[in-house]
Amino acid sequence: MNTLTKFALGVMGQLRPRPPTGDAAACIDLPAPEKRGGMPLMDALARRCSTRAFSSAEIALPMLSDMLWSAFGVNRADGGRTAPSALNAQEIEVFVALPGGAYRFDAVSHQLQLVAGADLRRVTGYQDFVDEAPLDLVYVADHKRLRMVPAAQREAYAYAAAGAIAQNVYLYAAGNALATVIRAWIDRDAIAGALGLSPDQQVLLSQTVGLPKG
Repeated sequence: MNTLTKFALGVMGQLRPRPPTGDAAACIDLPAPEKRGGMPLMDALARRCSTRAFSSAEIALPMLSDMLWSAFGVNRADGGRTAPSALNAQEIEVFVALPGGAYRFDAVSHQLQLVAGADLRRVTGYQDFVDEAPLDLVYVADHKRLRMVPAAQREAYAYAAAGAIAQNVYLYAAGNALATVIRAWIDRDAIAGALGLSPDQQVLLSQTVGLPKG
């Protein structure tokens, strides 16, 4: 579906998910992430870039596991994460839109837990490439976890945390020959409806990830 058509459907409140590819598993146990080695940080920073042309090829489960752990996984015995969070609120939820369904990343159990048995990729943004790239990440703030922050400042705190997570994905992608781009031009109401979010949850950003086209 092209960008103009998606935008028009969004304006009319008619941007909808597609049926899933195959049966959506209720839970996907991710392999243990590889926490050692990889490209040196300075080399990854030198290669970090946004890409908007993606292959539709699936990302292997071990690579998906490593990427999600890099993004916002548990990296300390006390439950600390790979990305910062003010007051350790850990208010950001990472959702993964796959052809077979939409999942919430549970960092503690290192699992993907099904939240919608539909293909939500086209709903995650107006750009045409989001429909065919193998996965789109959606960053959602749960404002109930930010009770200690004044209400007027909670959104700013959440966007800062989501930006840190997105940069982790960028660096993992740069070090592993993946393509990615962060996106703010999204239909937040359509995404929230498709994911079944509560009023306390706010859609912030989306990020497409995949192998580079060609």
